[in-house]
Amino acid sequence: MAAITLDNLGKVYAQGSRAVGDVNLDIADGEFIVLVGPSGCGKSTLLRMIAGLESITDGQVRIGGRVVNDVEPADRDIAMVFQNYALYPHMSVRQNLAYGLKNRRTPRAEIDRRVAEAAEILQIGPFLDRKPRALSGGQRQRVAMGRAIVREPAAFLFDEPLSNLDAKLRGTMRLEIKALQTRLGTTSVYVTHDQLEAMTLADRLVVLNGGRVEQIGTPLDVYRRPASTFVAGFIGSPAMNLVPAAALPFADAPAGAVVGIRPEDLRLDARGPVAMTLRAVEELGATRLVHGHTGGQPITAVLPVDAPLGDRLQLAVAEGAVHLFDATSGKRIN
Repeated sequence: MAAITLDNLGKVYAQGSRAVGDVNLDIADGEFIVLVGPSGCGKSTLLRMIAGLESITDGQVRIGGRVVNDVEPADRDIAMVFQNYALYPHMSVRQNLAYGLKNRRTPRAEIDRRVAEAAEILQIGPFLDRKPRALSGGQRQRVAMGRAIVREPAAFLFDEPLSNLDAKLRGTMRLEIKALQTRLGTTSVYVTHDQLEAMTLADRLVVLNGGRVEQIGTPLDVYRRPASTFVAGFIGSPAMNLVPAAALPFADAPAGAVVGIRPEDLRLDARGPVAMTLRAVEELGATRLVHGHTGGQPITAVLPVDAPLGDRLQLAVAEGAVHLFDATSGKRIN
């Protein structure tokens, strides 16, 4: 295992476009870091720079204290798990697991030990003699993770490994990946655009926007105190309501500020200061999403399924649940 340090890391492509800019991050030995953000924010590029699959324009990557900018991927002591599994279709599961070790001339007995151990951890023992085409998507992803485990690397790098799975299987695999990382204690960097994956897996989140870091923190810290309107709108489902202060009669906010209120922090209250004109309702079973407008601005509330609804609703805000942002910079101001 090893710590990973990124110092002023940057990537500029030949045509002059900047994919990653001035990223500074200290990843502790054994920590599970999730890089999260929308498509095109630079998260996969950043991961590939750590892996050595993308060249570095500026700054340094250190793994276990060693600068690896010019070190080949195979010599960085990392293992990568991809979204497309990257399994050899003509090989059995056992052969897929052993392939990298054989190339490193690992002794046969050691290969057998590591393959058996990985198969037990991932519960893929019954599939060792099958070809990948005979496996389900979830089983193939376990094999892909097994191939990383047998390497016994200093760090795991995950590039959206669950994006090809259906929603139910993604939920199951999230739990398995978290349990696996906890058991092995291996430093892990995980890329996803799925905020639910990010929130449930991470020790700390790194929220990226346009190749730059918007916020670093624990999932709850980022959720409870988003550093900018970008983070507030990206982390949380449904997204935080972001409304100009002038549209809310109760907001004790500087002129021109933006007020953020999470939908779950709104509740029906006949004396509440927020007047919503109802537009649409989404029934979710345990709760309902109520969409409407206040002061000409869109707003959403999460309400109980038995909440009485009409064309106009009065809403109150939970105590301490108002977030204030600068309208120009988008940065948090309270």
